[in-house]
Amino acid sequence: MKWRPFFQLIRFPNLIMIILTQALVKYHLFEPFGIDVTLSDLDFGLLVLSMICLAAAGNIINDLYDRRADKINKPHKLVIGTHFSEKTAYNLFFLFNIIGVGIGFYLANLVGRPSFVALFILPSAFLYFYATQIKSTVLVGNLVVSIMVAMIIVMVGIFDLVPAITPENRLTQKVIFSILIDYAIFAFLLNFLREMVKDQEDIRGDYNAGYQTLPVILGRERTNKIIFLVALLPLAGALYYIYNYLNDNRLALLYALLFVVGPLLYFLVKITSAESKKQYHHLSLLLKLVLAAGLISVGLYRFILL
Repeated sequence: MKWRPFFQLIRFPNLIMIILTQALVKYHLFEPFGIDVTLSDLDFGLLVLSMICLAAAGNIINDLYDRRADKINKPHKLVIGTHFSEKTAYNLFFLFNIIGVGIGFYLANLVGRPSFVALFILPSAFLYFYATQIKSTVLVGNLVVSIMVAMIIVMVGIFDLVPAITPENRLTQKVIFSILIDYAIFAFLLNFLREMVKDQEDIRGDYNAGYQTLPVILGRERTNKIIFLVALLPLAGALYYIYNYLNDNRLALLYALLFVVGPLLYFLVKITSAESKKQYHHLSLLLKLVLAAGLISVGLYRFILL
């Protein structure tokens, strides 16, 4: 096994981020507040494993169907066709999907909600259709991927909180779940922004591949204006949270200003004049870091509310 190309194929840093995010929710949001949960540490580990398997499968199928554009956009990062054959990539795609959905079937029955297995089957199907069909449709692919990112947060609540709800703890469980929803919305918006910026960065390859992305249809200048307007939403959300919840906690306030609000303001300034691949790559990386900082802040709730 060629480990370095393999880790590149499955987007290993992104998988680490999934593990970190879900662990923070479980052990730094639920546990410090004594929230009633359903999953043992082992079962929670299986949930995380399932999510990273499905994410890895989605990354592989995306690379399989994106090779034409990638030959232009990032020829130095091609893995399929250089390090792995198409057949091997398909085999890995099916293997990861089988593991992910299989674990999902086990967990759904474990928590007494067999229908929850659909929450593992649907992401697998959506990621496949995203790579093979939806990606070439303007904005739809961006929305699908962003919903999948948001679900990484929500899935912990669905499997750990929801089955443990009783009449006595309903209010507490609802408050914690609402925090997860807020984070999921933030993650959705940040990733949606990043997907549009990446479309700007990859416009040349996407045009040649026949993808109907927003920059291909409207051009870079108009797309910049749309991205600017969308970027106001997570900024407004962050400021709302700061005003309502963080005023009395200096550490959390400083963290939010330095790692979320400040970078978003910088992004708003820079996106208006961005026009080169290098500039868009820089802004895409910035959004990725803001998203990571936002998700890591889950660990700060024990200091804000306790």
